Amino acid sequence: MKAIVIGIMPQEKIRERVLAIARGYYKPKSTEPKIWFTSMKSLAEVLSDDNRALLRVITETKPESISELAETTGRKPSNLSRTLKTMSNYGIVELRRERNQVRPVAKATEFRILAA
Repeated sequence: MKAIVIGIMPQEKIRERVLAIARGYYKPKSTEPKIWFTSMKSLAEVLSDDNRALLRVITETKPESISELAETTGRKPSNLSRTLKTMSNYGIVELRRERNQVRPVAKATEFRILAA
């Protein structure tokens, strides 16, 4: 599994960068971060030790549903669902709808962090 590159930059700078890309003034390189956080604190909340352990469990067990993952980890499904949704918003986890279930798929277990 390839490492995801994560960037840390103030909100104003992220906004300027997005606008420059949208206007065609700037073309991001393939090595640049695809995921951005506004602070080290917000990154630490999403990629906490528990959440990185959760990503490893998802990768190793390949659960068919959030309920199955909850049983494996001993976490409550509602709490787990909220965590996975947050990680999904950042592109770290993919939540695939299959039949009547949602299957979590880890996109990465390794991260490279660039602070701007």
